[in-house]
Amino acid sequence: MIARWRWITNQLTKRLWFRASLFSLLGVATALLAVVFRDFIPESLPARIGADAVDKILGIIASSMLAVTTFSLSTMVSAYSAASSGVTPRATTLVMEDATTQNALATFIGSFLFSLVGIIALSTGAYGKQGRVLLFAVTIGVVILIVYTLLRWIDHLSKLGRVGETIDRVENAAIAAINRRAQWPYMGGAAYPLDLVLPVSARPLSSEQTGYVQHIDVQALGVIAKESQIRLYLEVLPGSFVHVGMPLGHIVPLDLASKDDGNFPPEKIRAAFTIGVRRAFEHDPRFGLSVLSEIASRALSPAVNDPGTAIDVIGRGVRTLTCWAKPQIPSPEHDPGCDLVHLRGLTVDDLFTDFFSPISRDGAGLLEVNIRLLKALISLSQINPTLFRLVCIKHADFLLSRADASLQLQYEKDQLLSLACTMPR
Repeated sequence: MIARWRWITNQLTKRLWFRASLFSLLGVATALLAVVFRDFIPESLPARIGADAVDKILGIIASSMLAVTTFSLSTMVSAYSAASSGVTPRATTLVMEDATTQNALATFIGSFLFSLVGIIALSTGAYGKQGRVLLFAVTIGVVILIVYTLLRWIDHLSKLGRVGETIDRVENAAIAAINRRAQWPYMGGAAYPLDLVLPVSARPLSSEQTGYVQHIDVQALGVIAKESQIRLYLEVLPGSFVHVGMPLGHIVPLDLASKDDGNFPPEKIRAAFTIGVRRAFEHDPRFGLSVLSEIASRALSPAVNDPGTAIDVIGRGVRTLTCWAKPQIPSPEHDPGCDLVHLRGLTVDDLFTDFFSPISRDGAGLLEVNIRLLKALISLSQINPTLFRLVCIKHADFLLSRADASLQLQYEKDQLLSLACTMPR
């Protein structure tokens, strides 16, 4: 699994300010390169090229890029607002991490700073005639980059913040998280025995923060457990809500007769848990399914009244849950050195409850939604009967009970019962 420093680095690179800062530094460095390499340009070349036009080109870039950046930022904020109000606020994070948007804004800001530094250096005479030639060549390259970025940005604006495009992002994030957890069911650690009775020597490790577990560095915990000769039984997973004093896990010495508490480094163990104010998609498959379900429930609300979107989300949920049933690429049972760290696995019942229960509750009065939910459960029971059949029957019974209390026409109830009879029992 991903170590904590790699996870933090990955989070930083998804921030808009990171790419904007990187492109800005690149723009400034590019503008100053002409000063450094001006002596490599032949003295006769400036007269042939006529690089004096670079002043006007840089002025055009500086003024236009400032306007384009301002427009793009306002468009981006509008897209975030549309995703929050039209889909769900939980999906806004994925829209903000859009690479095309970040690259476009970073390119515009970097080009603006490139032209600004170039104008300042030209006014001081730092370039000379040879430096102007090199600056002219680089400026042409920047213009080509700006045109290419603008064309991509214009095409991307037609989709940014739209309901369907945002749902695509949530589905892709949920599928990625489920595939990752299906390959590493215990996040690189060992399985937590279901019938385990902790020994008397087990020490609870309490949380000192309140929030959601976003990441657990199992590799770091494995190193700590090996060095301290302890075994760790974790009680939480990414997505769990913890509060101050709540046990994150239990520490059990390998030598059960040992009474030496000095070998247990609680602060180092707590440092392997990243706790934040909100859930994250990367390592929390249940969160992705919950957000998909929330989108469908929002579409079924009287204020929106869009059962078509709910039906579309149900299909996406089937596609996502199918990833849990597919055989994955063989992987080791646990990371080397992490066999002393025990974690609980996800259950199929939890995944189905996160996705189907809210939609079944909010769509109980709509026949078309109930039919689509039943067909989804039937499909999943056929995809992997061994894994899904019992939980599909359970949720189908819940759906029929809700529909019986909400639907008014007996014909509609009979139609659902007839469809439910086709489910493998």
